[in-house]
Amino acid sequence: MGALMLPLAGMAATPKGIDMEVWKDPSCGCCKDWIALMEQAGFSVRVSDIGNKGVRARLGLPASLGSCHTARVGGYVVEGHVPAREIKRLLRDKPDALGLTVPGMKVGSPGMDGPAYQGRKDPYDVLLVRRDGSTSVYQSYA
Repeated sequence: MGALMLPLAGMAATPKGIDMEVWKDPSCGCCKDWIALMEQAGFSVRVSDIGNKGVRARLGLPASLGSCHTARVGGYVVEGHVPAREIKRLLRDKPDALGLTVPGMKVGSPGMDGPAYQGRKDPYDVLLVRRDGSTSVYQSYA
């Protein structure tokens, strides 16, 4: 009987994914790739294929910091191709901030790293966005 209970105990101990909501254009392939990476990293993603410009504005992120998709997780805004590692760090450290962004669509960032890019990796920064819209480098990738 004890051996039968072991698998159930292991299943009960598995934490539920962190909820994330993403707004994107329905035809954007790099957004779909980024979402798949977030799911692999343990996030439970709900997708709205209605575009992201209106949501981005409503959430208070300046358009100049925009990208092709906007997410909301743990009370933070995550814009563009931000690595899961930095999102988890944000959720762990809980800075007083609006969220994170990788403005534009940087080749080599998560979701922008598929076979079409032939291994190309451009340097980019993940920016911490403060509530007043100012930014600082949260993490650099080379």
